Amino acid sequence: MVEEIKELEKIAKQLEPDEEIRIDWLQQVDRYAQHFLTHVNKLPAWVESTNKSKELLHVKITENPTALADLLHLIGEYVDKPGLNPASGGHLAYIPGGGIYPAALGDYLADITNRYAGLFYPSPGAVRIENQLIRWMCQLVGFPEDALGNLTSGGSIASLIAIATARDAKNISAAKIDKSVIYLTEQVHHSIQKAIRISGLSEAVIRYIPVDDRFKMRADLFEKQLLLDVESGLIPFLLVASVGTTDTGAIDPLPILLKTAQKHNLWVHADAAYGGFFTLIDELQEKFEGLSEVDSITIDPHKGLFLPYGLGAVLVKNVEALKNTHYYKANYMQDAMEDVQEPSPADLSPELTKHFRGLRMWLPLQLLGTKPFKAALKEKILLAQYFYHKIQNLGFQTGPFPELSVLIFRYLPEEGEANYFNATLIEAVKEDGRVFLSSTTINGVFWIRLAVLSFRTHLQTIDTCLEVLQKSLPLVQAALNSRLV
Repeated sequence: MVEEIKELEKIAKQLEPDEEIRIDWLQQVDRYAQHFLTHVNKLPAWVESTNKSKELLHVKITENPTALADLLHLIGEYVDKPGLNPASGGHLAYIPGGGIYPAALGDYLADITNRYAGLFYPSPGAVRIENQLIRWMCQLVGFPEDALGNLTSGGSIASLIAIATARDAKNISAAKIDKSVIYLTEQVHHSIQKAIRISGLSEAVIRYIPVDDRFKMRADLFEKQLLLDVESGLIPFLLVASVGTTDTGAIDPLPILLKTAQKHNLWVHADAAYGGFFTLIDELQEKFEGLSEVDSITIDPHKGLFLPYGLGAVLVKNVEALKNTHYYKANYMQDAMEDVQEPSPADLSPELTKHFRGLRMWLPLQLLGTKPFKAALKEKILLAQYFYHKIQNLGFQTGPFPELSVLIFRYLPEEGEANYFNATLIEAVKEDGRVFLSSTTINGVFWIRLAVLSFRTHLQTIDTCLEVLQKSLPLVQAALNSRLV
């Protein structure tokens, strides 16, 4: 047995390359990364792919190693080239974020050291850093000092944590679910509906409150519906308000909604995954009035702080309620209960295995300070406003004036169906490739969306977008005319 162990050890040690190999691999990867970063502003935002990277299906996992140079070639050709380039400043669709360079350094260190950030006992430093980040975000939104939360993979898990906590805090047992009421609008992010279903609340009564002409929840209709539900013997328990919707960037009227919700003891959750970090801008504080009074908030650093995908956050005032929903004690972890000076992230979320994702946020904030983040956020708002005015000069119809950095617009052709025209226009923009836009349909109307949040999006990018749209208009019109003929 000893001899077999020794033989296996020789092979297993390939998992621990020596310094020379490590340096060689790191240099190859760094050359790839530096080349990408040097040329990223010249790369298209969208590259149409006929094969959709099917070539990767032929790259099998075998017992034999593959040279790193060959693997980097595969990544460059079939991962980083086709489709959407999320690192591009021309990514003006969905809700862009970024991937600032210091965050990659934080991830690298977190992966190398492999600190476990789930429990305070084995890694007090990692837990202190993550809790410090959460407390900083709580301070930004005006939460009390004893509030906390969790760093998550994104807004979806953050919302799930909040809604499950609200369910238990309001004592919504299985027997009560079909009489319990949740209030939201059709503009709410679809991750909220997913969280409702996953948390076992799919049989609850879901009330979609109508929105006004700026796509904000109608506070008067919310109150009217809630009173009807109370009179009917139902149990209103949760209001989900949007602080920056994905479609239009709208912010629901929190102060008015809160008066009704608090009067009837509802848990109020604010989905600020996109809009939350705009609270860093002093001039926008009025827009976020009431945010400090909600019970829980979803906020995504991988959006408003321009970090790589995979870092959201949930902030909760009632930390005891958060713990009651997620805490579980296992016998084999009894040592971890000793000398606990900070709440452990694993006790406040569904995750037990939790990598040190906070380092990708902590390192950039410490290395750069908050000033460039604030400047970038304010720049994005002004760019959206600039586009809003300029696109009207090109003859486009616009939706509401952008409250943050998302807006909708469309072109109304003299002939032909407007929805089809704008869908075709989107395809023309994709074919050009310099910028990438997305679309949405609201009440049967097809709108083109502009979402300005990439840290690489600047004035030149927006001017390029306007140029692409102006150039595409006659091409689309000519193509549709020939189709009609």
